[in-house]
Amino acid sequence: MLNYFWIMFGGALGTGARFWASGLVAERMGETFPLGTLFVNVTGSFIIGFFATMTDPDGPFLVSPRVRQFIMIGILGGYTTFSSFSLQTLELAREGDWLRAGLNSVLSLVCCLVAVWLGRSVALLLLPR
Repeated sequence: MLNYFWIMFGGALGTGARFWASGLVAERMGETFPLGTLFVNVTGSFIIGFFATMTDPDGPFLVSPRVRQFIMIGILGGYTTFSSFSLQTLELAREGDWLRAGLNSVLSLVCCLVAVWLGRSVALLLLPR
């Protein structure tokens, strides 16, 4: 039961971080394109790739499964925003802005996959050979 509490607490921390980061990007870059959501999803993808690699059972930092769940499911699950991405993309499409809807879809998929790969690659570079 305590495990559920820690995951929910991590989710609350991640949600707060998402609200802050997404809002900051939107405030500085404008809201005509959902750059705040894209930023959050790409940085979250990088972090989960990095963290998963560094704390893998073969990695340099052994952490308990509970710590991995707290960070990867709780914090990063609350931080990334696939549902926001989906809604914003749908709204762009409903407004007839197919270019931005398509661009958001392609950028989100490609950038997040590259970010998770990059996070893993950076972690592997930091590991002793």
